[in-house]
Amino acid sequence: MMELEPKKVSESITEMNEMVMPNDTNPLGNLMGGNLMRWMDIASSICASRHCESFVVTVSVDHLTFQEPIKLGDIVTIRAQVTRSFHTSIEIFMEVFTKGILQHSPRKSNQAYFTFVALDNHI
Repeated sequence: MMELEPKKVSESITEMNEMVMPNDTNPLGNLMGGNLMRWMDIASSICASRHCESFVVTVSVDHLTFQEPIKLGDIVTIRAQVTRSFHTSIEIFMEVFTKGILQHSPRKSNQAYFTFVALDNHI
Protein backbone atom coordinates (compact mmCIF):
# COMPACT_ATOMS: atom_id res chain seq x y z
CA MET A 1 0.00 0.00 0.00
CA MET A 2 1.19 3.47 -0.78
CA GLU A 3 1.65 6.07 1.91
CA LEU A 4 -1.08 8.70 2.06
CA GLU A 5 -0.88 12.27 3.21
CA PRO A 6 -2.43 12.85 6.64
CA LYS A 7 -6.10 13.71 6.37
CA LYS A 8 -8.40 15.63 8.69
CA VAL A 9 -11.31 13.67 10.17
CA SER A 10 -13.68 16.35 8.87
CA GLU A 11 -12.71 15.48 5.28
CA SER A 12 -14.33 12.04 5.49
CA ILE A 13 -17.39 12.63 7.71
CA THR A 14 -20.33 10.93 6.04
CA GLU A 15 -24.05 11.45 6.54
CA MET A 16 -26.71 9.27 5.00
CA ASN A 17 -30.49 9.66 5.20
CA GLU A 18 -33.14 6.98 4.81
CA MET A 19 -36.91 6.90 5.27
CA VAL A 20 -38.30 3.83 7.01
CA MET A 21 -40.65 2.10 4.59
CA PRO A 22 -43.09 -0.78 5.28
CA ASN A 23 -40.68 -3.37 3.87
CA ASP A 24 -38.04 -2.26 6.44
CA THR A 25 -40.20 -2.94 9.51
CA ASN A 26 -41.27 -5.80 11.74
CA PRO A 27 -44.96 -6.57 12.53
CA LEU A 28 -44.92 -3.87 15.25
CA GLY A 29 -44.00 -1.14 12.75
CA ASN A 30 -40.44 -0.76 14.06
CA LEU A 31 -37.37 -0.71 11.83
CA MET A 32 -35.76 -4.14 11.90
CA GLY A 33 -32.30 -4.06 13.52
CA GLY A 34 -30.66 -5.88 10.62
CA ASN A 35 -31.85 -3.24 8.16
CA LEU A 36 -30.43 -0.48 10.35
CA MET A 37 -27.13 -2.35 10.64
CA ARG A 38 -26.97 -2.63 6.84
CA TRP A 39 -27.47 1.13 6.47
CA MET A 40 -24.84 1.77 9.15
CA ASP A 41 -22.40 -0.56 7.39
CA ILE A 42 -22.89 1.28 4.09
CA ALA A 43 -22.39 4.74 5.65
CA SER A 44 -19.35 3.68 7.67
CA SER A 45 -17.72 1.95 4.69
CA ILE A 46 -18.15 5.12 2.61
CA CYS A 47 -16.51 7.11 5.41
CA ALA A 48 -13.63 4.62 5.74
CA SER A 49 -13.08 4.44 1.97
CA ARG A 50 -13.00 8.24 1.69
CA HIS A 51 -10.48 8.47 4.49
CA CYS A 52 -8.03 5.80 3.32
CA GLU A 53 -8.74 6.14 -0.42
CA SER A 54 -9.04 2.39 -0.76
CA PHE A 55 -11.56 -0.43 -0.87
CA VAL A 56 -12.42 -1.60 2.65
CA VAL A 57 -14.14 -4.57 4.27
CA THR A 58 -15.93 -4.70 7.61
CA VAL A 59 -13.99 -6.53 10.32
CA SER A 60 -16.11 -5.90 13.40
CA VAL A 61 -19.05 -4.04 14.88
CA ASP A 62 -18.70 -3.13 18.54
CA HIS A 63 -20.94 -1.62 21.20
CA LEU A 64 -24.01 -1.37 18.98
CA THR A 65 -26.82 0.05 21.10
CA PHE A 66 -30.53 0.28 20.41
CA GLN A 67 -31.73 3.17 22.58
CA GLU A 68 -34.98 4.20 20.88
CA PRO A 69 -37.34 2.41 18.51
CA ILE A 70 -37.38 3.72 14.96
CA LYS A 71 -40.88 3.76 13.52
CA LEU A 72 -42.42 3.39 10.08
CA GLY A 73 -42.16 6.72 8.24
CA ASP A 74 -39.32 8.09 10.40
CA ILE A 75 -36.40 9.84 8.74
CA VAL A 76 -33.14 8.20 9.82
CA THR A 77 -29.87 10.15 9.71
CA ILE A 78 -26.71 8.09 10.02
CA ARG A 79 -23.48 9.95 10.80
CA ALA A 80 -20.07 8.31 10.41
CA GLN A 81 -16.78 9.77 11.64
CA VAL A 82 -13.25 8.39 11.83
CA THR A 83 -12.07 7.95 15.42
CA ARG A 84 -8.79 6.10 14.85
CA SER A 85 -6.74 4.99 11.88
CA PHE A 86 -3.77 2.67 11.67
CA HIS A 87 -1.57 1.30 8.88
CA THR A 88 -4.24 -1.00 7.40
CA SER A 89 -7.29 -0.60 9.65
CA ILE A 90 -9.65 2.19 10.60
CA GLU A 91 -12.31 2.68 13.28
CA ILE A 92 -15.51 4.59 12.55
CA PHE A 93 -17.90 5.93 15.20
CA MET A 94 -21.51 5.81 14.12
CA GLU A 95 -24.43 7.80 15.47
CA VAL A 96 -28.01 7.34 14.33
CA PHE A 97 -30.69 9.99 14.78
CA THR A 98 -34.35 9.57 13.99
CA LYS A 99 -37.09 12.10 13.45
CA GLY A 100 -40.77 11.59 12.80
CA ILE A 101 -42.32 13.75 10.09
CA LEU A 102 -44.30 15.73 12.70
CA GLN A 103 -41.49 15.96 15.28
CA HIS A 104 -39.49 19.15 15.67
CA SER A 105 -36.14 17.71 16.68
CA PRO A 106 -34.32 14.44 16.02
CA ARG A 107 -33.50 12.01 18.82
CA LYS A 108 -30.46 9.78 19.11
CA SER A 109 -31.51 6.18 18.62
CA ASN A 110 -28.31 4.18 18.09
CA GLN A 111 -24.54 4.23 18.11
CA ALA A 112 -21.74 1.78 17.33
CA TYR A 113 -18.08 1.44 16.37
CA PHE A 114 -17.27 -0.21 13.04
CA THR A 115 -13.76 -1.42 12.21
CA PHE A 116 -12.55 -1.85 8.64
CA VAL A 117 -9.45 -3.18 6.94
CA ALA A 118 -8.19 -1.56 3.75
CA LEU A 119 -7.64 -3.85 0.77
CA ASP A 120 -4.88 -3.73 -1.77
CA ASN A 121 -6.11 -1.69 -4.74
CA HIS A 122 -5.02 -4.48 -7.12
CA ILE A 123 -7.88 -6.87 -6.34
